Amino acid sequence: MTTNAEVSRKLFFEDVQVGDQIPQLVKEPVTKVQLVRYAGASGDFNPLHTDPELGEKVGTGGVIAHGMLIMGFVGQMLSDYIGPEALRKFQVSFKGMTRPGDIITCSGTITAKTEEDGQGLISGKVQAVDQTGDVKVTGTFTAALPRRE
Repeated sequence: MTTNAEVSRKLFFEDVQVGDQIPQLVKEPVTKVQLVRYAGASGDFNPLHTDPELGEKVGTGGVIAHGMLIMGFVGQMLSDYIGPEALRKFQVSFKGMTRPGDIITCSGTITAKTEEDGQGLISGKVQAVDQTGDVKVTGTFTAALPRRE
């Protein structure tokens, strides 16, 4: 179940206020098939993402998801909220390992609203957590939103 209630609405600079919450995105449980597909799409064939025996040997307790896959989930939430053309800066830090079966919830908060060179910019903090609240990714973003005219 991927959910985000605001997908169909166009967001304008005037609509956003500091402190606003970005609509959460809840992903279906991560699957081993998803990890194999992501490996193919990204070119990251590190067996740590597909071979449980290797994961046991190196001490991760089995297969772990690609960190960039989880970053991609957060990027999907942002794109759904602001539109794909609005994002100007997006960076994250990886905080925890994600395993098959984990349900990832992405969320964020608007932390700043400024005007620069005639553009309406918003900035915010984002994160992704699993079903137990364990943080997987934290980050920040800046986006340029259109104005109502």
